[in-house]
Amino acid sequence: MLAKVSSCAVIGLQGALVEVEVDISPGLPSFTIVGLPDVAVQESKERVRAAIRNSGCLFPGTRITVNLAPADLKKEGPSYDLPIAIGILLASEQVLLDSNPTIFLGELSLDGNLRHTNGILPMVSLAKEKGMETIFVPSADAKEASLVHGVRIVPAGSLAHLVLHLRGDNIIAPAEPPQVEITGDAEGYVDFSLIKGQEHVKRAMEVAAAGGHNALMVGPPGAGKTLIARSMPSILPRLTVDEALEVTKVYSVSGLLPSDVPLITRRPFRSPHHTISHAGLVGGGQWPRPGEISLAHRGVLFMDELPEFGRNVLEVLRQPLEDKVVTISRAQGTVTFPANFMLVAAMHPCPCGYYGDPVKECHCTPATIGRYAKRISGPLLDRIDIHVEVPRIEYDKLSSDRPGEPSSALRARVEAARTMQRERFQGTRLTCNADMGPKEIKEFCQVDPAGHGLLRAAMNQLHLSARAFHRILKLARTIADLAGSARIEPQHLAEAIQYRPRQQV
Repeated sequence: MLAKVSSCAVIGLQGALVEVEVDISPGLPSFTIVGLPDVAVQESKERVRAAIRNSGCLFPGTRITVNLAPADLKKEGPSYDLPIAIGILLASEQVLLDSNPTIFLGELSLDGNLRHTNGILPMVSLAKEKGMETIFVPSADAKEASLVHGVRIVPAGSLAHLVLHLRGDNIIAPAEPPQVEITGDAEGYVDFSLIKGQEHVKRAMEVAAAGGHNALMVGPPGAGKTLIARSMPSILPRLTVDEALEVTKVYSVSGLLPSDVPLITRRPFRSPHHTISHAGLVGGGQWPRPGEISLAHRGVLFMDELPEFGRNVLEVLRQPLEDKVVTISRAQGTVTFPANFMLVAAMHPCPCGYYGDPVKECHCTPATIGRYAKRISGPLLDRIDIHVEVPRIEYDKLSSDRPGEPSSALRARVEAARTMQRERFQGTRLTCNADMGPKEIKEFCQVDPAGHGLLRAAMNQLHLSARAFHRILKLARTIADLAGSARIEPQHLAEAIQYRPRQQV
């Protein structure tokens, strides 16, 4: 007998419907899975066999053929265990399904219990788009699946429990949508009030957070670069609901979503080590998975000791910094991951770290300093909006008991600036000033004659590129937003220009 059950696959961050066809026919006992399955899917044969038997059901001792359609789509992961098991039970007439469009998702253990499955959120989102009414998921994933409204989520703890439900003996109540509040709390992060001195650096980081701009801090060891970067999440604006869902999808597919956290409510902060490979940074693998830049989507990617990263690793950042997405191509196909992150980087001015320091002498030769600086290409530096020097902290400031401005005050100003930007970009896909393209810059970044004169002088003296010109305008727009100004004034442009590097590499 033939039975058909619907399931879902994840390609990148998108889902794709998969039809599981199960045929039971006379012949010698065999169990075959076709339809381009990977090793994990092939191994499901043993899990399904044991789960059915340990759930009090009969595993047919005949020829069983399972087809995962479409056959040209690679099937990977253990999420097909449950639909294959249900298909076998349907084909052997041990359970019945109603006519409502239904999808089954979940990995089986040998005793029939349902385990957590990666990528539930994007799969349930696709099921809703395709008109599916009922979705069976493991109980551990019910909260995550319930984030998608408009579909009936049925959580099952085990195959035996699900069989009783399908037979009408023990009906499972649908899951209720979780009550999730996006607070964006700063608990666990260093407060800016504890950072001594470096007021101009903290101002630069406030501007970066307000507009989603990339920033590079340069200074000697121990000046506070890493501490300031790790304090950034405490002043970042709260995630919107749509942004939280985007981030949650990335972590769900990556298998990094905690079982007790159905929705990511805080902006990500990722800090990869400089030994990371380019595949680990942008994503990759035979079947690509999100890398660090996608895990930092809508948050911060902090790269400490920037010149120590491999040249190839740094160069792959150039396209995502511009396009806000990363596309990975393989022979089997192409996937696209979101990569709208804020890059915060830190580096020393030279290998020893004390070039230009007024106290400690630098022992590096000019040639060594030049080679060190050239580890970061000019095109990559051109994509960083804010370049700020972090000097040595004086003893009087370090030992002072006077508290600095708290993160809550900075966040309030950042939130006010982001509110202006959301109103400005209403009806578009843009969320902050850093996302603006040439069209939006022309519309929202108009300057007066005095501002044009200032920009002309800066272009001539600093030899700025067209990209740097546009980035100055976007930065000035953010500075004006922080000041509550509808127009870009010359003082806003002047501050934006001072954040460009003094020497172009």
